[in-house]
Amino acid sequence: MLNALEVFTTVIVGVMVGVEFCVAFVVNPILGALPEDAGQLGRAHGGRMLGALMPVWYITSVALSAVWAVAGRDRPGAGLVVVAAGLLILSVLMSVLLLVPINNRSKTWTPENRPADWKEQQNRWDRYHYLRVAVIVAAFALLATALA
Repeated sequence: MLNALEVFTTVIVGVMVGVEFCVAFVVNPILGALPEDAGQLGRAHGGRMLGALMPVWYITSVALSAVWAVAGRDRPGAGLVVVAAGLLILSVLMSVLLLVPINNRSKTWTPENRPADWKEQQNRWDRYHYLRVAVIVAAFALLATALA
């Protein structure tokens, strides 16, 4: 049963990493290359859509990693799982404190109501997101190493 939990957790975190990596390095650059209004509207829609999905995914990843850390505390790699769970907790804190406030504003923007500094806010969100991606990639790498 623990083996299934280990694999399931690694897959869930790995797919989450893939989505967030894609947002950072594929989707947002594509949207950024569109004419101003189209790119901004696309990011607002993405903020609404992913803003509803990602909190559940992040919390589930933390919970699964925590259960793995407790259930596998006597197994090799347990320390890696604990550190990975800590990094996932850090990613949730980063999300809540840094990214969600910007996302909550930007997901309501239209070309008619966006603030004058909307590009600066998007750039700030992107910088925080790159950092969060690095944190969850590290967590995933630790889980994959513990699994191996």
